[in-house]
Amino acid sequence: MLFTRILKPGGAIADKGRVSTLAHPAMTTARPADTIAAAEIDRFPYAERPVPPAPRWEGAESELARVGRKTTSSRGRGLHGQLVQQLGQMIVSGDLGADRPLVPEEIGQRFEVSRTVVRESLRVLEAKGLVSARPNVGTRVRPVTDWNLLDPDIIEWRAFGPQRDEQRRELFELRWAIEPLAARLAAGHGREDVQHRLVELTEIMAHAATQGDGVGYGRADAELHGLVLQMAGNRMLEHLSGIVSCALQVSGGPGSTCERPSDAAIGLHVRLVDALGTGDGTAAETAVRALLTVHPDIEHAVPAPREH
Repeated sequence: MLFTRILKPGGAIADKGRVSTLAHPAMTTARPADTIAAAEIDRFPYAERPVPPAPRWEGAESELARVGRKTTSSRGRGLHGQLVQQLGQMIVSGDLGADRPLVPEEIGQRFEVSRTVVRESLRVLEAKGLVSARPNVGTRVRPVTDWNLLDPDIIEWRAFGPQRDEQRRELFELRWAIEPLAARLAAGHGREDVQHRLVELTEIMAHAATQGDGVGYGRADAELHGLVLQMAGNRMLEHLSGIVSCALQVSGGPGSTCERPSDAAIGLHVRLVDALGTGDGTAAETAVRALLTVHPDIEHAVPAPREH
């Protein structure tokens, strides 16, 4: 049977309200309890933003933060979304390969869900490039070259699977390619409320650093870099803002985030925000490059050519 080596007796969804995580115990242990997934990132609405005595990163997601976030995320959709998550994790980890078809009847039996739930889940996975359905062949896992690697769900599944280190490298190289340019283009083009939010985010990061709050620091950092991409005036870069923010949230570690909380890192963020406000594109680009290259755990700051 397809899932015999993965699921144990009792591992199915007995209450039909939760998908078994036996296939991936790391998905329940590797993530900190307060880690926030991409669809759950919350931010203050600009018009309703409170002013606490000490800045903290919390609240509801702003309209601006959602700009460009056109994803196929399956989170928050009951059994259907949970089955997508489970099957997606298993495919990305390599637990489900292309050696045999994914039989809807068998999946429904193992996870105790209806054929409709299975059918819709496989359609979502097909839209993400993970599987393909063909007459007389069935539904099979597609090679990684066909996956939509910019899909937030796939980013998360890779971040907590065996491809974690590879994704860190790829993410760092992606950021190196697009963020300095975005900063140069964004300089002087932000609305007053956006510039105010950027300044506020640097204050939140500074406070989080003094409190040892790595989660709060990371959230504010992700939002700041997402806003820079949105301010660039390039719709394709704008589209990547949500993806980069999502990836920053779930990947973590060297090569994916900025310098760990420190006076130097905060100073570079302040320098970036100041340059954006004054319209100094060169200074903004330089600040981003400095942020992406100053990290004690990265052996080489600038992505180098790799042998193939």
